[in-house]
Amino acid sequence: MARLSLLPRDRTFFDLFIEAGANALHSARLLDEMMGSWPDDGGLARDILKSEQEGDRITHDIVRRLNSTFVTPIDREDIYGLATQMDDIVDYVEEAADFLGLYKIEAPMEQAQALTKVLVKSCEQLAVALEHLPGFKDLDRYWIEIHRLENEGDRVSRDAVASLFSNGIDPMVVIRWKDIFAVLENAIDATETAAQILEGIVIKNS
Repeated sequence: MARLSLLPRDRTFFDLFIEAGANALHSARLLDEMMGSWPDDGGLARDILKSEQEGDRITHDIVRRLNSTFVTPIDREDIYGLATQMDDIVDYVEEAADFLGLYKIEAPMEQAQALTKVLVKSCEQLAVALEHLPGFKDLDRYWIEIHRLENEGDRVSRDAVASLFSNGIDPMVVIRWKDIFAVLENAIDATETAAQILEGIVIKNS
């Protein structure tokens, strides 16, 4: 009963997490579009940077509110951990976009496009899960699907790295693409970590 009486007191954390989920999904979709159209950027790198800055703003708002709120609707460490993971997703997206230009990538590899599509699907699941977080129930479908997508991302990433070493590709190109694949995998991993935090929150509040 104590938890239920506290929930109406401050929904701002939930609202901010919904914002974070929408922003992560927006940035993932921008990166997917960028990976499909590269090297024709079309201003997408700038849009992704704006999304990353918006993510920083949301995270800052969450942490500032956390530091000034005595009673929180969910555990403080879960709020901070979830905020950190949501921020990481967008940071990795921005890093991957940055690498395309920094490394002067001439054309995207098919596996990179596959990974950005996995990331978009995972962010879609996470965004919807965050919208349903205040109810603390019926979220299992989302983290189960995110876990499945993370496994799919691992498989694509392994195949991608293997292909780099089997086609006689220039060693410098191999290094550059290994970096990009690693960052994309990190972004997908961050969605799964966020989902695991959500699972813990639901268990604690059920």
